[in-house]
Amino acid sequence: MSIQTTEVIIVGAGQAGVAMSEHLLKAGIPHLVLERARIAERWRTGRWDSLVANGPAWHDRFPGLELPGGPDAFVPKEQVADYFVSYVKHLNSPVRCGVEVQKVTRLAGRSGFLVETNSGPFEAQYVVAATGAFQTPVIPSIVPKDAGVTQFHSAHYRNPEQLPEGAVLVVGAGSSGVQIADELARSGRKVYLSVGPHDRPPRSYRGRDFVWWLGVLNKWDAEATLGVEHTTIAVSGARGGHTVDFRRLAAEGITLLGRSDSYANGKLHFADDLRTNIERGDKNYLSVLDEADAYVQRSGIDLPLEPQAREFLPLPECVLQPLKTLDLGKAGISTILWATGYVSDYSWLPADAVGTDGRPNHQRGVGGAPGIYFLGLPWQTRRGSSFIWGVWYDAKYVADHITKQNDYMTYQPNTPQLSTQV
Repeated sequence: MSIQTTEVIIVGAGQAGVAMSEHLLKAGIPHLVLERARIAERWRTGRWDSLVANGPAWHDRFPGLELPGGPDAFVPKEQVADYFVSYVKHLNSPVRCGVEVQKVTRLAGRSGFLVETNSGPFEAQYVVAATGAFQTPVIPSIVPKDAGVTQFHSAHYRNPEQLPEGAVLVVGAGSSGVQIADELARSGRKVYLSVGPHDRPPRSYRGRDFVWWLGVLNKWDAEATLGVEHTTIAVSGARGGHTVDFRRLAAEGITLLGRSDSYANGKLHFADDLRTNIERGDKNYLSVLDEADAYVQRSGIDLPLEPQAREFLPLPECVLQPLKTLDLGKAGISTILWATGYVSDYSWLPADAVGTDGRPNHQRGVGGAPGIYFLGLPWQTRRGSSFIWGVWYDAKYVADHITKQNDYMTYQPNTPQLSTQV
């Protein structure tokens, strides 16, 4: 089988891969985008049915094309996927779907890589891993598989009708866990929600969405600090967008629990941290309001006061007297849904591309292994890196680096180099 050659192979045609292609096209660098399924596949099949983008359309997009529905809409997931299909057509990007990359190895005795796929081999000088961070769902090994309850990850949740009858325990207080728990409760299910440490920004304040506030307060451009890159954020674009309020969720019938800790004899045990987690989330929420108020006063911008934003419902009984142990059978729990994140799988890359922990070896997306690049990672360069608009800017940085490397490799001196030997 003949080997196809190009300058850059981009692995993945999600938002990261499409952004990377745009910048390489602008730089005039030949490349191919290899996608094992369809463009933006995870938006279609890796999310639940009712998911919408967590940011408004004016913000969570690429600069070259508007999202549908108007600037303040929270766009449904299928329309987000369609947007990236349209963007590929808008760019005339060289995307090849149905091509799964199986292994990348360095070429022997010369620069570049052999990229093995189910459609035959490719050769390229550079490889960009644009598969993102949300690859392999993680379910903690707390509850054994033979515990008598259905267990699966939020990546495989689609709708309430998918679950067996009975109560549901949702583990995880990030955007996915909170939105799924709320949807299940609204469908008539009894829901328990295990809440860990989290940030809880306001959906909007004083007439501006929180993405606007994070922008003018320079928080999107905050660089990663130790521990911050793993912060869970509870925010929702569902039903037109609203602030996540755990007190309200409890008032509507959801039983809040602490962080899931251990399991034995049909009972799940929880850490004694629920009230601490709720109050720390409240503190984060209020800190954003404080900074926003200070910005308004400092800048003189005319935005309406919103004193009611600081009014909280009282702490619910399930927080004041939290359950430390839950007998799953007696509670009627038939399903545990783990909204507990993902790990990345880069086993297909050369061994020097990742660290001993399997995490990417990179600086701002530029791999420690020459010729390897990463894109779409949380906090790759800044807080906004894993968001639609943020990955577009990270892709430009990576494309610029590839352009500079090409300039070095094509350099030829005008005159012969003199020998230094005497």
